[in-house]
Amino acid sequence: MPGEKPDPTTPLWRAAQVFRLLSCVYALGFQIAVNGDLDRPAIGWLLFAVLLAWSVACAAAYLQGFGRRPAWVIAEIAVVVALMLSTELVASDQWVADNQSWPTTLWATNATISAAILLGPIAGMLTGVVIMLAAAALKGYVNIDLGRNATIVIELAVGLAVGMAAQTARRAHAELERAARLAASQQERERLSREVHDGAMQVLALVSRRGREIGGETAELAELAGEQERALRRLISSADTGGPAGALADVGAMLRRRESDRVSVSLPASPVLLDADVASELCAAANNALDNVASHAGPDAHAFVLVEDLGDAVTVSIRDDGVGIAEGRLNEAAGEGRVGVAKSIVGRMNWLGGSAKLTTAPGCGTEWELTVPRKANKDG
Repeated sequence: MPGEKPDPTTPLWRAAQVFRLLSCVYALGFQIAVNGDLDRPAIGWLLFAVLLAWSVACAAAYLQGFGRRPAWVIAEIAVVVALMLSTELVASDQWVADNQSWPTTLWATNATISAAILLGPIAGMLTGVVIMLAAAALKGYVNIDLGRNATIVIELAVGLAVGMAAQTARRAHAELERAARLAASQQERERLSREVHDGAMQVLALVSRRGREIGGETAELAELAGEQERALRRLISSADTGGPAGALADVGAMLRRRESDRVSVSLPASPVLLDADVASELCAAANNALDNVASHAGPDAHAFVLVEDLGDAVTVSIRDDGVGIAEGRLNEAAGEGRVGVAKSIVGRMNWLGGSAKLTTAPGCGTEWELTVPRKANKDG
C-alpha cells in the first residue's frame, strides 16, 4: 500500500505460496488415493474443501500483506492442527495408525514456514514441534525412530532455515536503508558545504583580507570576519566527520575545507583514508593548530598545510610564517591554566597513539608535525 515501508521478506512470502500450491496439489492427490479407504469419505471431501478455501485465503493474505501479522499466523497454526486432528472423524484407528494425517504433513508444513518468516527461526521450529505433537496425538504415541521417520527433523530444519533466511533479509534491508540514509546525508552536507564555501565564506574571507589591507578602524571588522569564517569552516568540518563504526574518511578532503586566502593546503593525488573517528580527531588537532595561527601568529601570517600518506602512518604538517612562540611560553600558559595546546593537540595525538612535534622560535614561525599510525590505538 502507498506510504508503507517495503517488506524485505516479500520474496520469501511469494516462494512460500508456491510451496503452498504444490502442497495442495499433493494433498489432493493423497485425498483421491485414500478416499476409498476412509470410513466417511463425504466428510473427508468436505474437510478438503475447507483446506482449499483456507489455503486460498492464506495465499491472498500473505501475498497482499494484510496477513503478515502474528494473529493470522496463529490462526493458520490452529486451522492446521484442527484439520490434522479431524482425521479421526473420517478414518478408522487402524488407518490412522498406518498413515499420515489426511491433510498430509507436507501441507501442514505451510504453518511452520509462515511462522518462521514472520517471527523467526525459534517460532518456526516451535511450530514444527506443535505439528508433530498433533500427529503424535492422532497415533497415541511419539515416534522417536528417526531412521524410519525423520519428519520432525525436517520440520525443525525448515523452521530454522526459513527463519534465518527471513532474519538475514531483514538485517540486509536495514543495513541498505542505513547506507542510503548516510549517503543522502553526506551528499546534502557536501552540497551545503559548497554553497557556504562559495557564498558566505568567500565574502567573509574578502572582508577579512580587505579590512587588514585598509587598516585603521576596519581592522576590528576584519578580525571579526576572520573569526566567523574560521567558525564556519570548523562547523562544516565537524558536520562532515561522522560515520558508522569502521567507516573510512578522507583526511585530505576534510582539511581542504580550511583552505582560504591565508591557508594553503597541499594533498597527495589519491585520497588519504583513515578510520572515520581517527580522521576526525586528527583533523580536530590540525584545526586547532590553524586556529592558533589565526589568533597568535600575526595579522599577515599565512599557514601551509601538508598531508602525507606514509603507508603505515599519516602525517599532517601545519607551518606558518608568523611571529613564532617564545621559549617557555607554552609552559607558562599551562601554568596559568590555559592548556589548549596540551589537550587539543598533544593530548589528542597521544590518545590516538601518535605524536605531535612542535618546532618554533621567535620570528621564525611555528610548525606542527602531527603523525598518527594506520592502526591508531584509541583505548588509552
